[in-house]
Amino acid sequence: MIGNFKLEGKIVPSEVTVGILQQAMQQSENKKFIIDGFPRNEENLATFEKTVKVEPEFVLFFDCPEEELKRRLLNRNQGRADDNPVTIEKRLKVFKESTLPVINYYSSKGKVQKINAQRSVEQVFDDIRNVFSKLNPGSRLRFNKKHPGLTLIFLLLLLSFNSSL
Repeated sequence: MIGNFKLEGKIVPSEVTVGILQQAMQQSENKKFIIDGFPRNEENLATFEKTVKVEPEFVLFFDCPEEELKRRLLNRNQGRADDNPVTIEKRLKVFKESTLPVINYYSSKGKVQKINAQRSVEQVFDDIRNVFSKLNPGSRLRFNKKHPGLTLIFLLLLLSFNSSL
């Protein structure tokens, strides 16, 4: 079911996504979570806030020109069925119409940390590390040049829970 939504460049229903997230958080022993690419629209946001009742400590927004995004997606060679020009256009349209209002919502609350994602992976990682070190001065994020995908975390929300779900 989720695969069909991805092929069409559409968003998975909020109840499904929030249910999966909530179950994973409840089963985890951690109190802090990084959630990548969520919420994608205002319905996701409302469902998450109503169900989980937690706001993020901050939101990372990776800002990159549309043409650069298209180029990167088409050249990443991951063999994904949704990495084709037609689906990428659909995904960008959905992002502009649905996700930007969520980013604006969190921006109005002073929670958005904007990262210039047009630069090198190392420079972007340094910016991410700076954001996390301000939040948690004793923490250390390390960049693994051999396996950057294993260390570099792209996210939309960082949540911190003070009580159990």
